[in-house]
Formats: sequence, structure tokens, C-alpha cells
Amino acid sequence: MIRNIFHAQLAAAAAAHDSWVCVGLDPEIDRFPAHLRDRPDAILAFNRAIIDATADLVCAYKPQIAHYAAVGAEDQLLDTLRYIRERAPGVPVILDSKRGDIGSTAEKYAREAFERYGADAVTVNPYLGRDSVEPFLEYGDKGIVILCRTSNAGAREFQDLMVDGRKLYQVVAEKVAQEWNTRGNCLLVVGATYPEELADIRARTGGMTFLVPGVGAQGGDVRRAVQAGRTAADDGLVINSSRGILYAGHGDDFAAAARRATLELRDAINAARR
Repeated sequence: MIRNIFHAQLAAAAAAHDSWVCVGLDPEIDRFPAHLRDRPDAILAFNRAIIDATADLVCAYKPQIAHYAAVGAEDQLLDTLRYIRERAPGVPVILDSKRGDIGSTAEKYAREAFERYGADAVTVNPYLGRDSVEPFLEYGDKGIVILCRTSNAGAREFQDLMVDGRKLYQVVAEKVAQEWNTRGNCLLVVGATYPEELADIRARTGGMTFLVPGVGAQGGDVRRAVQAGRTAADDGLVINSSRGILYAGHGDDFAAAARRATLELRDAINAARR
């Protein structure tokens, strides 16, 4: 498989930190420690503390853009990304925006992710078809993370619909692996909450890398996810936790609690691997 710059950066960070952990930077000001909530830069201050506490333990960070845009904090998102470059050089950033629109609009969303924010990868929705994803795919050195089997409870409503003898998520997995990944820059989102489907998608897609949400607050089992989803070469997974790490503590020691939670997740993943 072609290895682009994003995949190389991800592999290097995973090896350097012995980690498949991705920390989701999904700030909710009302859950911050009291001493941060009234600061005009509360989100940036919170994120900086989390990054300082976890920079040596992760293979990626994943800010969710809605948590910033909803409160007009896009500038703090930009500053957060700059801080990751400074504090955790070499750790890639996955911008979680789940974009999916017609080609001309998708082109603008791709520019937003890669040129405005400078992200290393972005999440996209394949529902509108190849032409809606192509503007992202053209960034051959970036990571294009395509929704396949999501971790939410309602995923079965559409993703399990039968299409020519296969479930829709299986069609998406095979389409991406066989047709869309010609530049070697595609990944798939596959939730830890569905380990049987995780194993099925691994069998259909070979060595593709999966972004795996759903551990922690959503209840996905780490051991089952690792055993179902890793490749024969013992790689291919980026396991995300957001709330379970960010809000592991609620007082002045919140960053120390986040570090402990990240270590626990990293250790649980590595125990399952070994």
C-alpha cells in the first residue's frame, strides 16, 4: 500500500510513544474546572493543559470543529493547532468535521481543513458519492478519514441496509479500499462499539488504517476492538477517546487526571496487543 506523509507521520508518532491513542479535543466550557470557565481564552487554556499532559503519550489529536464553531471559538482552534505543532511536533492532527457536500462546496471544505487550519487529516462523509470526496482525495499527502461503521447507537438505521447482498457499511468499506484509495491516503471510521463489524471490515480492506471512536464514554471494549481491528502486522488502528480523557478530573488537577486516563488507555491497548 502507498504510504503518504500523513501515514508516515502517524506511524512515527505511534512508534515513538508506543501508542495508538488519539485524544479528541472536544471542549465543553461548562465542564471545565471553575477557574477556567470565565477566561476569554478558556478553550485554549484548557486544550494547552491537556496537550502538555499527554503530548508524549499519543499518536494523534482530533479536535471536533463543532465544539469550536458553536461558540465562535475558531481562533482558539487555530491557536490550539499551532500549540500542538509547538508542544508535540510530529504528532498529526485529525480535524473532525465530517464534511460531505457537492463538489464545488467540498472543494471549499477541503481548503478549510488543509489550508486554513493546516490539518494533517480530516473526516468526511461518503453519502454523496465519489465526486463529493474527490476534492479531499486530491490532497495526496493528507489523510482522508471516511465514515464507514460509526460508533453511535443509531448507526444500524442506515448502515445495515442491504445493498446487492451486502450491508451498506460493507459496500462503503470495499468501495473505499478498492476504488477511492488509489493515492493511499484513505482511512475508515469504524466504531469500537461494533467489534464484529470491525473484524468484518478488516477482512474486507486489508491493511487500511481505521480511526476507532467509541471507547470510554461510549462503552466500547478496548481489548475486543484491538483484537478485531488490528492488522496482521500489528498496526492499523488509531483509537480515540475524548470525554473519557478530557473530563477524567474536574478540579485544578484535571490535566493530571487526563494524563492518568491516557496512560490507562494506552496500557490497555498495549496489553491487548501483546
